[in-house]
This record gives sequence, structure tokens and C-alpha cells, in this order.
Amino acid sequence: MMRTQSIARWPASGLRVTKVDLIETTEKGRRINPRRFDDLVEKIASQPAQSHVIVDTGASAFVPLVHYMVSNDLADVLTKTGHELVIHSVVTGGQALLDTLNGASQLVAQLDSARFVIWLNPFWGPVSEDGKTFELMKTYQDMKKRIETVISLPTFNDELFPQDIASMLKGRLTFKDAIASPALTLMSRHRLKVAQRDFYSRLDTLAV
Repeated sequence: MMRTQSIARWPASGLRVTKVDLIETTEKGRRINPRRFDDLVEKIASQPAQSHVIVDTGASAFVPLVHYMVSNDLADVLTKTGHELVIHSVVTGGQALLDTLNGASQLVAQLDSARFVIWLNPFWGPVSEDGKTFELMKTYQDMKKRIETVISLPTFNDELFPQDIASMLKGRLTFKDAIASPALTLMSRHRLKVAQRDFYSRLDTLAV
């Protein structure tokens, strides 16, 4: 996994994170140096063909990274090194529904050669509009030929499940680390184990 920001600071030893520094300081202040993305591509290309490399970027680097991918035909470059570009985009319910939906649509329109996985996150509310589920929305219908898989994250009826998951993420713990942590109560660890099974079973359905 390669990360431009916070995951590199997570204490979990099993993530094997490599931090990529994108920020440089100039006379005009701090800015993202787009040439640092070249370094990122070099790191990806050096990995064995067909191996999995996850690039997780923060909000400040997202737009520059997308611009770099589009303007440099990154998908074609990676294909020649034995890798495929698969974009994972999250669509959330609640107030951010339209913004995240439009964001996914724009990514699909901009990146012609990439494959796409859409994650539906109902944490802030149902992923639906005017009574239509995501699969019935016009935006999805317009781009569905480009979507490999749609994954719906679970909706928990018990409020303690999302609370435990939020606490786990705030503590920068993976499921494995949190479930093994003696600092958590027996029931919190149990709920996280149930949630882990649910998440992993959905991941097992991935067709990419």
C-alpha cells in the first residue's frame, strides 16, 4: 500500500505502507510537486506484474493526482508494466450523496482506460434519491457499462456497531489489531469480529 498522508502513521505492522512525499516548500510556500507522482509510478512499476498495489490519497492530493493520471495516460503506462488501473470510488448517502455521485461520474468520464469499483456507504443515510436505489439512478445507468462491481457496505441496526468501528478507525487500528486489543471490551471485540466477517464476505464477491 502506498499512501500520501495518514495511513503511513498507523501503528499496524501488517499494512506494509510506503509513504510518498508530494509536498515541497518553495519561496511561494508549500505546494504539491506533480513530478513526485513520477516517483510513485516508478514504485508501482517496480512491483511484480499482477501484484496488488493500493494507492490511497488524501483530499488535498486527489485533484492533482487525477489530473496527472489523465494528462499522462497513466492507465496505458501501467498496462505496459503488467499492471491494471482499478479506481475505487465511494458514494455516500445523506447530504454528500450528489457530490460523491457526481465525483464518481466525472472519474468514469475522465479515465477511459481504467476499471471501476463503486462502494456504497450508507453510514450517513440511505444511498437513494427520490425513492430510487443507486442502481436505478440515471447517473449509474449512464456509466454502468464501465463499472466492474458495486459493493454495498453493511447497514447496522445496532448503534454500537458503527460506534465501535468509528473508535477503531480513530485509534488507527485494523480489524485484526482491534480484535486482538486487550484495551477493548469483550463485546466491542465481538462486534468488530462480526463486522469484519461481513466486510470480508462482501470483498470476496469482487470480480476484479
